[in-house]
Formats: sequence, structure tokens, C-alpha cells
Amino acid sequence: MREPALASRLRLAVVRLNRKLRAQRTDENVSLTQLAALSTLHKCGPLTPGKLAAKEGVQPPSMTRVIAALEDFGYVERSPHPTDGRQSIVALTERGRAFVGETISVREAWLDRKLAELSGDEREVLARAAEIIDRMAGNE
Repeated sequence: MREPALASRLRLAVVRLNRKLRAQRTDENVSLTQLAALSTLHKCGPLTPGKLAAKEGVQPPSMTRVIAALEDFGYVERSPHPTDGRQSIVALTERGRAFVGETISVREAWLDRKLAELSGDEREVLARAAEIIDRMAGNE
């Protein structure tokens, strides 16, 4: 059974929460696209620029510019690909790992404050909803 009202409300709620979380930033000089690339490297480990572009849903030339900016910040480094001399591997530097960790901490601290404003029953509902949303997203 299709529930358009629920689908619309859920979509808007997720978008709004994501927007609020993304606004919790430690460095305004790092764009949201750059931060997303850093987060993907944090989650997935070192990747080729092409694989990173594919995971982020951007064209390789765009990712090349993102990687160059992140290198300038000292957050990533490129190294030769072990088996393909035409490619490189992009990895977080220690500074990049610290930056991602700090960003995660700031966002989670904001979310912790918001959760503390809710009742115990509301937090239980959200805990169950998080499991369901994760399953819907294919992260079982």
C-alpha cells in the first residue's frame, strides 16, 4: 500500500535533518563536496580518483579538482597505484583523519544535544526508526 503523505513527510524530514547536520561544520573553507569526499575516504579507505568520483556521483574531472583542493589543505595524499602506473591512490593523511573525526564529533555533539531535549519514549521511537531507515537504505 502506497502512503504518499508518509513518503513526503519522511523525505522532507530526512532532508531537513541532513541539512542541519551538514551545517555543523568545523571549517567553512572546506566545501560540502570536499567534506563528502573526505567522509567517503574515511569510510572506504584509499581509493583511485575514478572510484572516489563514482562513489560520490560526480564526473572524474570534478573529483580531480576536489582532490587537488584537499591536497592543498593537507587532508589527502596521492601515491602510485601498486599495479597500474596510469593511476594513483588517494588516501587520507593523519591531518585529514583528524579533521574528519573532529567534524563527526561536532555533528554528533549537536545531535546529542537535540536528542537530550526529547523524552525517553521519543528517543526509543527514533532508535527503532534509525534501524528501519538504515534497512531502507540497504545498510542491513
